[in-house]
Amino acid sequence: MAGTTEQSSENQESMRAHFLLVLSLVACRPSAAQVRPGIDVLLTDSAHLVAGKRVVLLTNHTGVDAAGHRDVDRLYGDTAIRLTALFSPEHGFRGLEDRPGLPDAVDSATGLPIYSLYGGSRPPNYAALDSADVALVDLQDIGARYYTYPATATQLMRQAARRGVRVVVLDRPDPVGGEAVQGNVHAEVADPDTALVGFLPVPMRHGLTLGKLLRLANDALGLHADLVVVPAAGWRRGTYFDATGLPWIKPSPNMPDLESAFHYPGTCLFEGTNLSVGRGTTFAFQVVGAPWLDPQAVIRYLRDERWGMRDGLIGATVDSITFTPTAPTDGKYAGVPLKGLRLRVTDRTRYDPTRLAVALLAAIRAAHPDSFRFGRRFDQLAAGPELRAALEAGQSVTAIWARWAAPLAAFRATRGKYLLY
Repeated sequence: MAGTTEQSSENQESMRAHFLLVLSLVACRPSAAQVRPGIDVLLTDSAHLVAGKRVVLLTNHTGVDAAGHRDVDRLYGDTAIRLTALFSPEHGFRGLEDRPGLPDAVDSATGLPIYSLYGGSRPPNYAALDSADVALVDLQDIGARYYTYPATATQLMRQAARRGVRVVVLDRPDPVGGEAVQGNVHAEVADPDTALVGFLPVPMRHGLTLGKLLRLANDALGLHADLVVVPAAGWRRGTYFDATGLPWIKPSPNMPDLESAFHYPGTCLFEGTNLSVGRGTTFAFQVVGAPWLDPQAVIRYLRDERWGMRDGLIGATVDSITFTPTAPTDGKYAGVPLKGLRLRVTDRTRYDPTRLAVALLAAIRAAHPDSFRFGRRFDQLAAGPELRAALEAGQSVTAIWARWAAPLAAFRATRGKYLLY
């Protein structure tokens, strides 16, 4: 056992040394306004990781270089690399699906098989790893605990570790920045095969890139994977996506733009209620609404100092809106005109979407005690029943927020071990 620990420590030091070498090479290049995603850094500064190797790739439509060219095409067209198979996460290889049980497919441009990993562990689909030397991972995460891409990547990492296959993450920026950590912290580590949402001990907004999340998962789950993270060159934790020079590619069908991404760590909680979050509109997760909602009554609760909710409005505005979901994938209120609340970010550095979401939940319950309902998914999204129970008991939002402080401080300390850049 001691030998295993020493070997793991040596591997970590080796990976860190490689990472720092890549950063030093990047730093020597002329400065550029545009961030270079991991795929560009791999093929220019770290090609030895894949040269002469048999490679499989977990990716989707977000796996492109800074010029918009697909990872698949760049890797397949490189004669020094043998790209043999593709894996896809939730929403499929093209990012268009919003349903479980996605079928396997074939990439029409290269003829490579695409094995879907969404909807269970699907052990037969990992057989492509048996003849691989390296498993590449390139997915655009969104910076919130609810996204399933990290769980799917962790599933692949576990299978790769069992086969002695190295995992190389081609990192990308956290769209909402890597400084703020917000919300309640999921206290437990779960099996990513069954807990696609909330399988790691992270808060609602975690401030980690996918590469850093997978480093945490490797340790937390004891996977002992041979994991290397290739950085997104030129990105700093204080940089938001619209300052990277990279084009916004919807990471999932209902993540239309960066504004939605900023609200998502909070408004995703409403997926576990009987309110719409705007699926089936062009502004999903920027709104919440229902046929019975009285927006002005809710806003009055938010702004009334006696209820203690006003701090939730720091850095954002909430106004009334009417919207009609068209073919919403959550099945909520299709074709029904809804009265709703529209959220807009006014100060990114001060805005806490998780606090505003809790204030909204409390205000809507106060304004509509007979209409508002929690659904069965709420506890899963909220990392347990505590938040729901507190709201049902009528606890103040300030008391709820205060209980988050100590776990967030502990997470920040743990998170520091994984902040390579």
